[in-house]
Amino acid sequence: MNIWENLPKPFLILAPMEGVTDIMFRQVIAKAGRPDLFFTEFTNVSSYASEKGRWNALERLQVAPTDSPIIAQIWGKNPEHFSECASALASLEFSGVDLNFGCPDKHVNKAGGGAAMINTPELAVACYQNAKQSTNLPVSIKTRLGWASLSEHQTWLPTLLEQHPAALTVHLRTKKEMSKVPAHYELIPGIITLRNQISPQTKLVINGDIRDRAHALELHAKYPKIDGFMIGRGVFQNPYCFTNHTPTCEELMELLKMHLDLYEDHANGFLGGIRSRYEDEATSPVKTGARSVPEKRHSHDPSYEPLKHFFKIYVNNFPGAKDLRAKLMETHSVAEARQILADNLS
Repeated sequence: MNIWENLPKPFLILAPMEGVTDIMFRQVIAKAGRPDLFFTEFTNVSSYASEKGRWNALERLQVAPTDSPIIAQIWGKNPEHFSECASALASLEFSGVDLNFGCPDKHVNKAGGGAAMINTPELAVACYQNAKQSTNLPVSIKTRLGWASLSEHQTWLPTLLEQHPAALTVHLRTKKEMSKVPAHYELIPGIITLRNQISPQTKLVINGDIRDRAHALELHAKYPKIDGFMIGRGVFQNPYCFTNHTPTCEELMELLKMHLDLYEDHANGFLGGIRSRYEDEATSPVKTGARSVPEKRHSHDPSYEPLKHFFKIYVNNFPGAKDLRAKLMETHSVAEARQILADNLS
């Protein structure tokens, strides 16, 4: 089954964001109001191909029962590694494989992956073809308009469309622009024309500055040939962005408490059969394919600091939010964060 053929139109996707859209945050968003499709954080195919890096890759490829349907996103520059990773993904609980040809991170680009693929189109095609030939899952691509010039999209996007991917997500900026300029919505009509001429069966997804469901529907009314929209930073403004709901302070705090619970479960080694206070205890454990992650591998306590990046998502847009967030940023553990919430929200 091709998941891309069974989505509503327009469909909405939570954009893969490094350090954000991990297994815990996806469960929070599913609680708030899930998108039609989730993506994992991107996984380095060369890490998967190495004995030393495979555990890290498998950690990124964990899925929870609430994730389905979900696409595994991968990146790299070695076609053989794309083949090996894509082949393995066929046995995991994913609905598709997406190739990241658009990440602007300087470290990723220095390694030849992400948006650097725009400068090596023949290599990009080889990586796509190797992945495609190694899996029965639909293979899609996420990219940007170009490396430095907007005009690059006139040759780069056709190169990708000629491979007839299941879907093509276009972030409407170049790598050089990062997110410093508004997304180039004015180019949407021309991109639609390219898709229709070269690969009409490819689903076209637009990414960049899309705030929420209402905004996506507004854009779809203007450009009905677009199949779907991907929301990234919009989720920081409203974790309920995939619904038409404006959350109350109480609802946001419940999501934060849920995230703290999930983090604690994660840190305490429940990845081989994760315990969720928000799901039926009979649900299936978190999977990483044919085998569960050994519990002893996760007996250590991960750093608490990355969790603080999420506080601004929940503690925002209500009276006293700034002061509460400042206090939470001074915490060093889940227990401290829970105490701050109890003291300030009683």
